Amino acid sequence: MKPLRTKRLILRNWEERDRELFHEINSDPEVMRFFPMRRDRSAADAVMDRLQSEIERDGYGFAAVELAQTGECIGFVGIRKDPRILRVSPDATEIGWRLKRNLWGKGYATEAAREWLRFGFQDLSLEEIVSFAVANNTWSLAVMERIGMWHDQKGDFDHEDVPDTHPHLKRHALYRLSRADWKKKREAGA
Repeated sequence: MKPLRTKRLILRNWEERDRELFHEINSDPEVMRFFPMRRDRSAADAVMDRLQSEIERDGYGFAAVELAQTGECIGFVGIRKDPRILRVSPDATEIGWRLKRNLWGKGYATEAAREWLRFGFQDLSLEEIVSFAVANNTWSLAVMERIGMWHDQKGDFDHEDVPDTHPHLKRHALYRLSRADWKKKREAGA
C-alpha cells in the first residue's frame, strides 16, 4: 500500500513497531467497550497479521494511523471488503476505526476517514461505503455523521457475531454513503 497523507496523519500498512499499540487498543476496556471481547497479545498479533496481509493483497484495508509530526502510531482507520458484511449490502465496503483512548476527540478518526472515503470513491471507484456500530456507540456514530454518512434505519440489524451473553451489544446502526452523494457533498463544500 502506498501511504496516504492528510494534514496531520500518515495512513500506512502495519509495521512490527505497531504491535504494542495494536494490543493496547484491542485490550483497553474503554476502547473495546462496544465489543464482546478483549484481545490478549497473541490474539491481537494474529489480527494485526491478518490486517497487514489484507493490505498487502488488496492495496488497502484497516491501516495504521501515524501522527505525521511524531511518527507515533495511534490506531487504525481504513476501508475493507469483509464477506461478513455482505448481508448488509451486496457489494459493501466497510469503513471503520479504532484509536488510542487518550487521543479521542481530536478529530483524527474523522480526518483519516475522510481521506479513506476520497481514496475509495476516487481511486477505487467504489459505489458505496458503509459503516456500522452498536446503536448507542455515540462516538462512532458521530464520526459517521461528520464524514457525511446517513443512517439507514431500515438497515439496522442484530449483529450475528455478538454472542447472546452480550445482548446490549447486538443491535447495530447502519450508515451508508454512495459515491454520487459523496461527490455532491464535496462539490457543495460540505
